[in-house]
Amino acid sequence: MKRFIFGEKNGIYILDLEKTARGLIEAQEFLRLVAAQGGAILFVGTKKQAQAIIEEEATRCGGFYVKLRWLGGLLTNFQTIRKSIERLKTIRAWQEDGTLHRLTKKEAAQKGHELAKLEKTLSGIIEMNRLPKAMYVVDAKREETAVREAIRLGIPVVALVDTNTDPDPIAYCIPGNDDAIRSIRLVTSLLADAILEGHQSYLAGQGPQALPEAATAQTAASPEADSPELAVPPAAVIEEVLEQIVPQATLKVEVEATPPKKKRTIKAKPKENEPRVD
Repeated sequence: MKRFIFGEKNGIYILDLEKTARGLIEAQEFLRLVAAQGGAILFVGTKKQAQAIIEEEATRCGGFYVKLRWLGGLLTNFQTIRKSIERLKTIRAWQEDGTLHRLTKKEAAQKGHELAKLEKTLSGIIEMNRLPKAMYVVDAKREETAVREAIRLGIPVVALVDTNTDPDPIAYCIPGNDDAIRSIRLVTSLLADAILEGHQSYLAGQGPQALPEAATAQTAASPEADSPELAVPPAAVIEEVLEQIVPQATLKVEVEATPPKKKRTIKAKPKENEPRVD
């Protein structure tokens, strides 16, 4: 993360917000292109601060989400996960048509417990019939397993990364605070807006026009492929995004060295029986 750090003050690293804005714009453009050709996008955020935001924004833009726990093999062993999803749909159908009511109390309780367990972990990917074309992650360090599976399958990863994360495996890095609710909500909502724009282009029949550029961008995270060169965003666009991220006055803060504290000398008091030495 060294290339994304502006400086350090009082032991706290300060991120370069211009690079944050640039990374956010590149991620928006990429996800817009993926959505413009009808590609599915998976949102992943299992930390407490991100769960509600991930579910809300993924639902709003028509994406899929994992908010509680990443199931190992969700991508690399997707066919097995699909069987669990089909099981979930079957039990739901039994519940709706009254089949569960005709079972014994013990069997009905077992099926109800199984349904609750499946819904808790699979509710955000029930309609995901194929692998996603891109994945957005909040806190790539925490979701290391998800990132590793996506990279193994050549699925590009867009991630909100903090200073404790290795950005090299990530195709599209957005340097930022991945612990603050406001930061997570801002970045996630802007990406969801871009995905909505891409879906509108796809529904309007404009998706195939963006296909060649999007197809190039989708191979960004593949081990065999080189990262695509994206157009550098204009300075005016970067400033506009920066104003959304943080007030303009805050950007002028300079990193100053903390002056060393003066040591205080404390004289020992003489004991009562000892003569005082001046």
